[in-house]
Amino acid sequence: MAIGVAGEPITTTVSNVSKNYTVPLMLMVSLYFGIGFITALNDILVPHFKDLFHLTNVTALLVQFCFFGAYFVMSVPSGWIVGKIGYKSGIVVALSVMGLGLLLFLPASAVIFYPLFLFALFVVGSGLALLQVAINPYIGALGSPETASSRLNLAGGFNSIATTIAPRVGAAFIFIAAGASVAQLAHSVRMPYAILAICAFAMAIITAFVQLPDVIEKGGAKSQAGGSAWSFSHLRLGALAIFFYVGAEVAIGSIMITYLSQPSMGSLSHEAAARYVSLYWGGAMVGRFIGFVVLRKIRAQRALAFVSLIAALLIGVAIATHGHIAMWAVVSCGLFNSVMWPCIFPLSVRGLGRFTSQGSGILITMVVGGAIIPEIQGFLSDTVGYQRSFAIVLLCYVYIFFFAVKGHRNLSITSNTSAVSSGLTQ
Repeated sequence: MAIGVAGEPITTTVSNVSKNYTVPLMLMVSLYFGIGFITALNDILVPHFKDLFHLTNVTALLVQFCFFGAYFVMSVPSGWIVGKIGYKSGIVVALSVMGLGLLLFLPASAVIFYPLFLFALFVVGSGLALLQVAINPYIGALGSPETASSRLNLAGGFNSIATTIAPRVGAAFIFIAAGASVAQLAHSVRMPYAILAICAFAMAIITAFVQLPDVIEKGGAKSQAGGSAWSFSHLRLGALAIFFYVGAEVAIGSIMITYLSQPSMGSLSHEAAARYVSLYWGGAMVGRFIGFVVLRKIRAQRALAFVSLIAALLIGVAIATHGHIAMWAVVSCGLFNSVMWPCIFPLSVRGLGRFTSQGSGILITMVVGGAIIPEIQGFLSDTVGYQRSFAIVLLCYVYIFFFAVKGHRNLSITSNTSAVSSGLTQ
């Protein structure tokens, strides 16, 4: 999933560059795996809570709203926290917050109270936001800067593996036999989330005792004085592209199980539909590895235009058809989603200079699209039906295509170049 890798690492140095950082790197990669696993489980929670509490799609998708909304609320405070307590302590605190949020699933399942589940998800999302702010620089710091991209791809690969297997694992635990009582449906979430809470606390303890290097950022807030990343039009348009990309990707995964359970789609059971969610995220995993090779030879804007156009066409097919054709059209979108983030992100921060760090922060907050777009699709599915609800996803891909074709152009650089050229000819 996109949020598992927050873009290019911040430029960093470490206190001892000659040390072997194999163990710390393994720790960071395992944390990226955990981020992907916990995030993908939400796709199982949405239909489960819909059945348990007899919810509409809009209210069931509050699962994603609370989870991804936490990223928007906590991104800036997380940066301040890490700045105060340091990166290693930030990781320990983040994992502890996540553990507490995961443990809240136990009392929530005991009282069978949906708002408490939502609060638990917000706490977990807050911990994940802090965790990503804390671990991202380590990917760049644990080795030479020249191989930072390779380490980032490794972390992204493990994140994708987690999002692929999480729906199947979650379905095995959470989806229980038909005819189960309300109490049994509520209690089915206890085991997986209790295990995840134990893992989070265990990782916090391990992190506290593992020797990690001191991360020192080059540059800083002072270098940001005298301007803003918001003054770059391509950054603003890129922020919207991130918003729509994450929103479309999360919306498809969130609604897929209930969508495939409809009579027009074959009335699949939740367990059977979860396999296709796994294939959806599996396509993203395969696409990452393909993109690792292809993006070395093809410009990011061209690759982004191609995948967004194909994704838009697939959603158009899903809107116009039913059954297996529509199903595979939606599932196939995962493959084309895979390289959107690594294309949008660098295009958006290109040419920002000393505002690159600020621009990166703006782009990360746009992960909130994962909270907003699914809610819009949920509303549409409740009012005009599942097929037509994919119109909002289609709109997302159309905008991303626009950004790839035109919106990514750095007009500030173009204007400055034109001005210089004009001055030279006078």
